[in-house]
Amino acid sequence: MTLAPIPEKVEDIEIRLLLEALFLKYHYDFRSYAFASIKRRLKQAREQLGLATFSAMQESLLHDPEMVGQLLRYLTVQVSEMFRDPSYFRAIREKVVPHLRTYPSIKLWVAGCSGGEELYSMVILFREEGLEERTLFYATDINQDALKTAEAGVYPLDRVPLFTENHRKSGGKSSLSDYYQAAYGRVTFDRTLRRNVVFADHSLVTDAVFAEMHLISCRNVLIYFDRNLQDRALGLFKDSLARKGFLGLGAKESLRFSPQSGAFRDFVREEKIYQRQGE
Repeated sequence: MTLAPIPEKVEDIEIRLLLEALFLKYHYDFRSYAFASIKRRLKQAREQLGLATFSAMQESLLHDPEMVGQLLRYLTVQVSEMFRDPSYFRAIREKVVPHLRTYPSIKLWVAGCSGGEELYSMVILFREEGLEERTLFYATDINQDALKTAEAGVYPLDRVPLFTENHRKSGGKSSLSDYYQAAYGRVTFDRTLRRNVVFADHSLVTDAVFAEMHLISCRNVLIYFDRNLQDRALGLFKDSLARKGFLGLGAKESLRFSPQSGAFRDFVREEKIYQRQGE
């Protein structure tokens, strides 16, 4: 006998209960993420995992600890590339770095670091600009698998041509091949790129400020949050930045309608780079 399709309203209730269970049992809070995006990803997970309903997914989540890791692979975005949007990195290099040179030590936070592509882009850029040695890089994500990928620094060889072209367009002062070794269809980035990096589990939804930063780069993360959660994250960034520190957002993200906007000024408007107002 073929089961009747589950009404969409019932599915939505199931999803909200699933997200509540994920928060209550494992403390991962996706309840304020954009619902349409979460629903789309959970549908993909349900199909791939062979589950009939979101209620069945919730049952598995509550009783099988391995399910949380599987769900996080779908719920957290893992699509990135090195020097993605090269003009953004060129603006960091040409506009932000001259200001950072005035500090004896620098703290940089890549929030939502995913598999580490943006982190390595920043470290390479700072090495090329002579700032790596006095910079402490923080790379955070809520996905433990993503953090392991970032810490390993290993990527498929077929991604390298795009990485290389992006690096060139960003104003790179060396060859990207100087920073990795290739073998068996993969590239492994130089271990020295990680010597000043702290990898950490940190949630923009529930966690607090953990250091005073001079540059925060959080790109293509806020678009998955609802308005209240966006405001919460932007408030966290504001409180985390040193006076006249910098915040970089994604191309489709903005401070414009946030209550936090008054704490910032446009620095490179077209690249969504903002500067914390002096006090």
